[in-house]
Amino acid sequence: MDFNMKKLASDAGIFFTRAVQFTEEKFGQAEKTELDAHFESLLARADSTKNWTEKILRQTEVLLQPNPSARVEEFLYEKLDRKVPSRVTNGELLAQYMAEAASELGPTTPYGKTLIKVAEAEKHLGAAERDFIHTASINFLTPLRNFLEGDWKTISKERRLLQNRRLDLDASKARLKKAKAAEAKATTVPDFQETRPRNYILSASASAAEQELRVAQTEFDRQAEVTRLLLEGISSTHVNHLRCLHEFIESQTTYYAQCYRHMLDLQKQLGSSQGAIFPGTFVGTAEPASPPLSSTSPTTTAATMPMGPSVADLASPGEAALRLEEVAPPASGTRKARVLYDYEAADSSELALLADELITVYSLPGMDPDWLIGERGNKKGKVPVTYLELLS
Repeated sequence: MDFNMKKLASDAGIFFTRAVQFTEEKFGQAEKTELDAHFESLLARADSTKNWTEKILRQTEVLLQPNPSARVEEFLYEKLDRKVPSRVTNGELLAQYMAEAASELGPTTPYGKTLIKVAEAEKHLGAAERDFIHTASINFLTPLRNFLEGDWKTISKERRLLQNRRLDLDASKARLKKAKAAEAKATTVPDFQETRPRNYILSASASAAEQELRVAQTEFDRQAEVTRLLLEGISSTHVNHLRCLHEFIESQTTYYAQCYRHMLDLQKQLGSSQGAIFPGTFVGTAEPASPPLSSTSPTTTAATMPMGPSVADLASPGEAALRLEEVAPPASGTRKARVLYDYEAADSSELALLADELITVYSLPGMDPDWLIGERGNKKGKVPVTYLELLS
């Protein structure tokens, strides 16, 4: 019990000394040991890494799970060390509703058949989204969390300890400075009655202060080296986060490629079924109520165009160029399109494009749905749909 009381009193004394030193430094009444410029640079880089890692982590969580309530629920499950329950994605839920609607409205009707096809596509999109979220969480979010909850906590702990060692060092310097000043004053103004005892006590006090300073300096240097090594490890953290970022982009690329493939398959299915219902037209309406937005998929927008007159085989580039020049554009069904990106023609059957220019486009029966016929003045050739934004 006595030992604990002594330790408690000693800790209280150290805490009080540090508090006094810190307060005097804030008011400019005490000197402060400054760290070297390289060390300060390491500290600044570590703080910046921590702050940006937190922001990237939080925003990635929002990207993967926009619902804040769901994020809070997942956070609580993780803190309780319990498995997060499986959650239905929005695409899977939409697929379920569409399938139920088709069952009730009539699965053999044109609308019901279309609902079933779209529901199947949405189900695939939801499954792809689920895989993407799972992969991104493991390969990207988990390493970021491990850094914040592991390495950064260790760095923060050692930095606080370094701060305490610095306060002890500066307090020791202040005590030695006072002891030296008192000893010097006693030497210049002697007391003939108590000269020896007083000078002896002051000299012993100065010696004790010097010894205390040496110990404090050693502990500070040792802690500064430990902290410096941890801060230099931030470079390895950057390398690890870079690798995780590449894996995140790879999983995101795979996810969007799957979505694109599923939607192309759906578009082909809807195109064939819609053509059977409304002969002579593509999917959608021939005249939209308003011009499509720039974010609208060019492939989808192109499918709304009326079919034009037929043209013979376009397989051979040389023959295709000749035949395209001979084919007149349809009397109806031509549209204006804005070019989104520069495109260099691969052969004479294609039309080179410049970004933001306006051209006239139309479709011909039997053509690849990913291509249209484009006209600019007297020039004519095939153009890729993905490079266009159809306007009217």
